[in-house]
Amino acid sequence: MKLKRMYVLFALLCVGISTLFISGCEKNKNKITIAEVTHSVFYAPQYVAMSEEIFEKYDLEVELILASGADKVMATLLSKDAEIGLMGPEASIYVYAQGRSDYAITFAQLTQKDGTFVVGREKIENFTLEDLNGKSILGGRRGGMPMMTLEYVLKEEGLNPGVDKADSNVNIRTDIAFAAQAGAFISGEADFTTLFEPTASELEIANKGYVLASVGAYTDNVAYTCYQALKSYIDENDEQIINFTKAIAESLIWVNNSSAEKIALSIKDFFKETDITVLTKAIQRYKDIEAWSMTPYLDEAEFKHLQNILISSKELDKYMPYSILVQNKYSTKR
Repeated sequence: MKLKRMYVLFALLCVGISTLFISGCEKNKNKITIAEVTHSVFYAPQYVAMSEEIFEKYDLEVELILASGADKVMATLLSKDAEIGLMGPEASIYVYAQGRSDYAITFAQLTQKDGTFVVGREKIENFTLEDLNGKSILGGRRGGMPMMTLEYVLKEEGLNPGVDKADSNVNIRTDIAFAAQAGAFISGEADFTTLFEPTASELEIANKGYVLASVGAYTDNVAYTCYQALKSYIDENDEQIINFTKAIAESLIWVNNSSAEKIALSIKDFFKETDITVLTKAIQRYKDIEAWSMTPYLDEAEFKHLQNILISSKELDKYMPYSILVQNKYSTKR
């Protein structure tokens, strides 16, 4: 549980620093800053909500900031430098488990699958996870959802992965930050890596790697990436939270009923350095695994599946209450 204590201490330190800069000005309640855990095609519905002016339809002015890693997104929420965080619900579970009174609540789900892909140095026909046996793979931050989900699916497939253990069946390395994994892999680190899109496709186009499998395709639906806000913010801004959820609900319908080509054209300004063909290919990969939720409603079974993964990785001792940590705002069951 040492990871969780460090996680919360980091976040609380940021709160103290941030309060030094709070001004006396009252903020426009309809202006919302979203801190996203990474910038990826995986979050296409969010970018569609912006590019297609769906947020504006619900009288919301939205600004995006990048806070790489769920721990940093949570720190941004706790310091009140953002009103809403897009991250894995494990972040709110860790904070709640530490007994904080103003904890984060998940109010809308965006993705229901792991969004990473296994990338290798060579093309392997009929690849299976068994091909990772005896190899090393870059898995991201220890305690982060990409690493824990990878570990979980490897166990489910009968392998015996170890984290940072060279003598294990599959060595999942966590010594390289997720944002640096592509560069590290190109420079020769590890036998395989996991990457989000469009980075995975960009490596493939550059002949620097081959996309071999979707980690998400090996799991049932799970509460993977969701919108969270502090309890105090939700209590005081119910109308804004409901309108935000309505906008996300509309954007989820939009992407789930649109072609990869149409989505790519809509969000291309968010990925200006990515060729439209690569962008389309990356989006299609997410459509193929049904990565995006049909509605923002977070089902209790998916929240429990998330906690199964946390418990399997020994990052959680016991289940945390769905009824407290999840509030489904203006969203119906699928």
